[in-house]
Amino acid sequence: MPETRKYHVRSSDPLLTDLYQLTMLQAYWRGGMTETAVFEFFVRRLPRQRNFLLAAGLEQVLEYLENLHFAPAEIDWLRSLGRFDPHFLDWLARLRFTGDVHAMPEGSVFFANEPILRVTAPIPEAQLIESRIVNLLHFQTLIASKAARMALQAPQATLIDFGLRRAHGAEAGLLAARAAYLAGFSGSATLAAERAFGVPSFGTMAHSFIQAHASEHDAFRDFATAWPGNVTLLIDTYDTIAAAHDVVRLAGELGRLGIAIQGVRLDSGDLIALSKEVRAIFDAAGLARLRIFASSSVDEHLIAKAVAEGAPIDGYGIGTHLTTSEDAPYLDCVYKLQEYAGQPRRKRSTGKETWPGRKQVFRRLDKHGRIAADVITVEGDRQEGQPLLVPVMRDGGRVAAAEPIKAARERAAAALATLPDTLRQLDRTEAAAPFGPAISPALKKLAAEADRLVAAAAKAAPKR
Repeated sequence: MPETRKYHVRSSDPLLTDLYQLTMLQAYWRGGMTETAVFEFFVRRLPRQRNFLLAAGLEQVLEYLENLHFAPAEIDWLRSLGRFDPHFLDWLARLRFTGDVHAMPEGSVFFANEPILRVTAPIPEAQLIESRIVNLLHFQTLIASKAARMALQAPQATLIDFGLRRAHGAEAGLLAARAAYLAGFSGSATLAAERAFGVPSFGTMAHSFIQAHASEHDAFRDFATAWPGNVTLLIDTYDTIAAAHDVVRLAGELGRLGIAIQGVRLDSGDLIALSKEVRAIFDAAGLARLRIFASSSVDEHLIAKAVAEGAPIDGYGIGTHLTTSEDAPYLDCVYKLQEYAGQPRRKRSTGKETWPGRKQVFRRLDKHGRIAADVITVEGDRQEGQPLLVPVMRDGGRVAAAEPIKAARERAAAALATLPDTLRQLDRTEAAAPFGPAISPALKKLAAEADRLVAAAAKAAPKR
């Protein structure tokens, strides 16, 4: 085993893959298998806690494909393992992604078995990228779908991602902030997300700031004078109700200095009950303009309950439940071969069957602009409605400049507006049974052809 040295893992690092991708590549190389393959990424089935999913992560996939290559140091390291043919590694050093990509744009609503990304490329290229593509699309789609559920419960509320400290690593925290913003959040507490993606950053103080002062009043006053344009005070460190009364007193004191308190944050206790008590205190003092922000174990169910009970909460900070997608922490998603060398391919494993060929998804809306039906069919088989997969990469290059995240955010808002009421529900009831896209006759016919080809090949194989 070669000596392990510390190295920087870049986002397009080709070693961010499974070993079996390279073992297959060497076998493809030895066998001269370089004909065109078609792979598609899709989710086999929705979690029981989801009625829809929201596509996210395409931008990072395209960046990965554009920059994919093995650096000399990476080839040297692979050579030092002694596992690979030296001539294969020379070939691998020259490998670049030269294929085409079709995808649902970020912010698209989709359902089980609908491909949201299709890769058409020589099979070694299309195979190598599997692990990282699944990694990138799975995580951001998971988080965007969770965030969308929250945004749908309180469309007018300010929702802020607080999840970095509970995220499963730095990249997860950063991409979660991006996915949540795309899905409708107002911004993130993660500062790097603003620099990397333009996600607005938000933040004021922690309990430690209060505790570091001799009194809560001193802490409030010092923060307000240090940040006169951003005075949101954390009021639950000791006694929330007493702190609310202190905010009223401080408002007059600061007002004489020309500083206006913008709001307060509640971070413990019964957020719904406390918000009502604090609101009453502020309103009685003529401070109706003060906003109430809530955090601490917030999820979409708490938001829905707060709205239903008329809680005067203007915004939420959401961390753990968002960034870990706590109720549904994974999607049953896959990247599967659907065609090779012009022939349809399909998997027939029990419970994991796939539909073969290059596919398109058509969506039909009803007269109210809500989703009425989706149809999955083969490419070129025109169906009623709008095709959802569009070309995003051709011959290894983008077909258009990178899309601003605000465009994807606007698309997500428009897509969520097309959801029927049954699919907006948090729980899956009988009325909100899993939305099942229809399978076209053309696709069923292609599946039968794929099965016939497999049967014929098996019959022609030499018997031992």
